[in-house]
This record gives sequence, C-alpha cells and structure tokens, in this order.
Amino acid sequence: MENQLIPHLFRTEYRKITSVLCKQFGIEHIEIAEDIASDVFLLAVEVWTYKGVPENPTAWLYAVARNKAKNQLIRNTVFSEKVTKELLHQTDRSVSRFEIDLSDKNISDSQLLMLFTLCHPSIPVESQISLSLRVLCGFGIEEIADAFLTNKASINKRLFRAKERLRTENIPIIFPDEKEIDKRLETVLTTLYLLFNEGYYSESRNEILRNDFCLEAIRLTYLLHENDKTNKPPVNALLALMCFHASRFGARKNNQGELILYDDQDETLWNQELIARGTYLLNLAAQGEIISKYHIEASIAYWHTIKADSKEKWENILQLYNQLLILDYSPIAALNRTYALSKVKGKLAAIAGAEKLNLKNNHFYFTLLGALYEDIDHEKAKMNLQRALSLAKSETDKEIIRQKILKSDHVLK
Repeated sequence: MENQLIPHLFRTEYRKITSVLCKQFGIEHIEIAEDIASDVFLLAVEVWTYKGVPENPTAWLYAVARNKAKNQLIRNTVFSEKVTKELLHQTDRSVSRFEIDLSDKNISDSQLLMLFTLCHPSIPVESQISLSLRVLCGFGIEEIADAFLTNKASINKRLFRAKERLRTENIPIIFPDEKEIDKRLETVLTTLYLLFNEGYYSESRNEILRNDFCLEAIRLTYLLHENDKTNKPPVNALLALMCFHASRFGARKNNQGELILYDDQDETLWNQELIARGTYLLNLAAQGEIISKYHIEASIAYWHTIKADSKEKWENILQLYNQLLILDYSPIAALNRTYALSKVKGKLAAIAGAEKLNLKNNHFYFTLLGALYEDIDHEKAKMNLQRALSLAKSETDKEIIRQKILKSDHVLK
C-alpha cells in the first residue's frame, strides 16, 4: 500500500511542509526546509515498511516535520547563529515553545507567500518556474529536467543560482503591498501560465499530456482567485483558460495514451462542469478595464468548447487572434491564426498568410501547411509533412505526422 501512498503524499504534502518551514525560517534557509521535508518522507518509507501505515498518515508526517524542525533548530549551528535569535525573540526566548503551524490556513497562506517570493523578478523566468515546480509542486529534479528538455545537472545549477540570488538579495517572504502586487502579479501569472502549458503541450517522456503539471498550475492559480488581494481580472481570466482546456482532458488521448486531435474528440467526454466554471470565471474577468492576453486566450478557448463549426464561431476566433497578435505577438499565435483564417477565408488565403511566417524550424508550421495543401496540391502537402516529421521531437508528434503522410499516400493512390 505504501508503495502507492507515499508517492501520493509526497506530491500533496511535501510542498505544504516546505512552504510552511520556509515561511518560518526565511528564504535564505530554503534548502534546510527542503531537507527536513525530504527526511520526513525517508523516515516514512523506513517506518511504514516495518510497522505499517499509521491511522492518519498526513498527521504522522506533520508531527514528524514539527519534531525534525524543532530538533534542527536546537542543534544546528547555522540556526543557532542566524535564526535562533529571531525565533527566540518570537517565542519569548523559549525554544521549547517553538511550534510549526501546519493548519490548513497557514499552509495556504505560506504557499501564496512562497509563490510571490519564488516568482521574484530578480531571478530569470525559467528559474522561477523550476523553483515553483520544486518547492510548491514537489517535482523531482529529473521531472523538472524532462519538462525543460534538459539534464539534471543543468536544473541543479539553475536551482542553486536562483536560491543564491534570493539569498543574496535578501528577498523577504512577505505578502507584497497592493502596489507591488500589481507589479509582481504579471510575473506570477506568467509562471503559472507556463507551468500549465508545460503539462498541456508536454513533450517530455513522450507523454502528450501531463495532468499533474496542469492540476498544480490550476491549484496555485486558484489560491490567487481565493485571496481578496489577488482576485483580479487577469487571475480569473487565466483560471478560466485553464478550466476550458482542462475540460477536454478526458477526450484528448485514447487508452493507449495517444493524442486525439480536436476534430476527432468525443465531445460527450468533455467536462461540462469545468466549461461552466470557466464561463463563470470569464464573466468575472470582464469586470474592470484591463484586457490581458489571458482574457483573449480564454475567449478563444471558450469558442472551442462549442464543437460544431459555424461562421460565427470562426469569425469570432479570427477576430480574437487579431486582437491577441496586437496585444502580445508570438509566432505560434500567428500560426494558430492562419488555421482560423482558413475556416473564414479559405485555404488559399491561409496558405498565403502562413508562408509569410516562414517558421522553417517549427514542425507545427509544416504540419499546418501540409493540412492546408491537402485538397489543393497533394505533392506539396506530403513534402511539408515530411519536413514536419524531420523536425518533430516527440514520438507522439512523429506518429501523428506519419499517419497524415499515410493518409496523403492513400489519396494519391
């Protein structure tokens, strides 16, 4: 039983223990907080294997975390010299009265504080995401390396530098004031947006969807939604976008773990509760005068919750992409726009628009050109698909393109 239970608890509880200890000790001691949290689970493996799983495993973990933190405080030289004075002051100079508050409220508060601390603008965005994955989501070094398509050594260096920067900059774990929230919220939302996308467009481990990444991003964004100070229109727009995308998780891959493209998905498997939730949040996001890229992307995602093709649907999506490109241009958004353009203006207009982008190293670019040429010029369609196959990185993408090439060959026969 513990073989399944402990990994599950590590995923759900490690981040809570680490966040609370970081809040208590300060960001300069983040590694000690991580070590204590890790030791708790190592002890669980040792004890539960021989004595069995306790009646309340989570309470057991919290009790061990409290004791280990307290013992660390008492005996560790670093704590004695740098932390104990402050903690002694906080606890009426009585180490014995030192307590770790692992209540639900303090856990949520600590995670929210850590989110703003780890997403501090003094460290690069990739480091912010890596630290958030490590500290707030409990991901292992190898998992983070997979997500960034790099190796463990690079991630270890990235995490080390980020922690050093937080330490040398003496970044306090405090909730920013209202003016600072507005400045930092964009960085926080960017991190959560990228975290969700790492799961939704996963290329790691040849998995086409990492539910765990997506659900962690939703959970952390929900913390912002629940807090009065951070419940702002862009937060609700981003959460709406995540809900719309998450509503199709059940229809997005088959029993073999293979990707099912949007047009082939069984819409009866779409989660209507999440679609309704996303619609509610998008309406909430409409309050105020700020239109963020999350508002526009959530609106595009909303139209994709309506499976049937209609002139209204694609004209709205095309207009939304036009707005998005003005607000926050990206080559991928421009490429996606050309698909909407094909639905509104036809494939020839879309081909002309796509070829102007000239994304010569992007397999999505050639896959789309292959699809657009499909009924116009089969040779060009196949040539573009073969180019896409040579550029695709994941086995999942390669298999989809191979199927398209086979279909193209069948048409030529």
